[in-house]
Amino acid sequence: MTAPTALLVGYNGANNTGAEALLQADIADLRAVLGPDARLTVPTLNAANLRRYLQPGPTLRIAPIPTVFVAAVRRLVRDHDLVVLVEGSAYMDTWTPALLWYFLWATRCADEAGKPSLAYAVDAGQLSQLDRWLTRRVASRSELIVTRSAAAAERLRSWGVTAPITATADNAFNFQPDPQDAAWLEATWPEGAGAVGLALVDFSRFPVVVRPWGRQQDCYRWPYYFAHSSARRRTSRALAEGYAALADGIVARQGRPVALIGMEELDEPLAWAVRDRMRHGARARVFSSREHDASRMTTLLRSLDLLVTSRYHAAVLSMAAAVPQLAVGHDLRLVSLYQELGLADDLFVKGGASPEVFASVEERVERLLADPAPVRAALRHGHLVHAAAARRNRELLRGFVLGHGWGEPAWAA
Repeated sequence: MTAPTALLVGYNGANNTGAEALLQADIADLRAVLGPDARLTVPTLNAANLRRYLQPGPTLRIAPIPTVFVAAVRRLVRDHDLVVLVEGSAYMDTWTPALLWYFLWATRCADEAGKPSLAYAVDAGQLSQLDRWLTRRVASRSELIVTRSAAAAERLRSWGVTAPITATADNAFNFQPDPQDAAWLEATWPEGAGAVGLALVDFSRFPVVVRPWGRQQDCYRWPYYFAHSSARRRTSRALAEGYAALADGIVARQGRPVALIGMEELDEPLAWAVRDRMRHGARARVFSSREHDASRMTTLLRSLDLLVTSRYHAAVLSMAAAVPQLAVGHDLRLVSLYQELGLADDLFVKGGASPEVFASVEERVERLLADPAPVRAALRHGHLVHAAAARRNRELLRGFVLGHGWGEPAWAA
């Protein structure tokens, strides 16, 4: 049996903490199952960003692709034996339909080329009617879909996806930061003891849309543009002002420093806007995935005394330390996670920029800081359950590749 060449299709090189943690955990699984000589290829729009945490070599290739990816992806699929979707937000168009089309196109190319394809610990969320139709037609061509929640599996089935579907948990539960990063954090932010973290998302900028032209300041990378309008810009300002008031209250009433966390580089402008509007901005610090890799960002998350998050992976990566948390959510991923943890009714706040939303968040922050023990207990139990489920991913991968004549059985690994 020889090791295959595997194409890892995901949201790679975007300075996104969750995607970094996922990709590294997935590569560790592929190495464990296929052996150290397996040749892996990671396509990306930004090779320089990807090289921050992946070093190319004889068995690991970084493959730059253009923003109009159709021909490049087809060639890459034809040059590899196995296609693995490694992006958690695979079957949703919350951020942009272009990412969904990218993943579906890779799946279709694999099917047409007779190459096995596997969706590895992915999610399913909100989709337009057109994108549900596309997902039903194309995702059904996958040989196996492993979802990271039972709710995601049920959504796929409800859309008519007929591929085999198994639910486990997010592979980021298997990610472990470098222990030396604890010293980095202490040296970088010695005044950060007891901090409250705010992992922010400016959802008024999404979804990113495909158009031939637009304002330069709204261009993510041609032909992808952030949504914009005067109403959206007002919402963005209201978000910054609301979070600034929340952060000031945490400093003034609780005496705690605040970490403003950008889990993706795109979140950084909102984090700085919040800090600039704070009266107690000297007690706040911005941590951005543009500067810090997934190991350092995870170390920060696990050091907090409380987390307010709009980012799914901030919740996931902090859970190993049972950091008390509440979510300000805008999509189904956080809802599903909090439902599984038994926290959705009390600690999930539907996102928005209204004073009522921030009043609700402030009340929950004060309550959690006063009595964190019940939530810590729920998070410890939830982490044990999810980590055990995530460990099944490797065994499912092993069974998949053994079925195609690759890899080694578990007793020989």
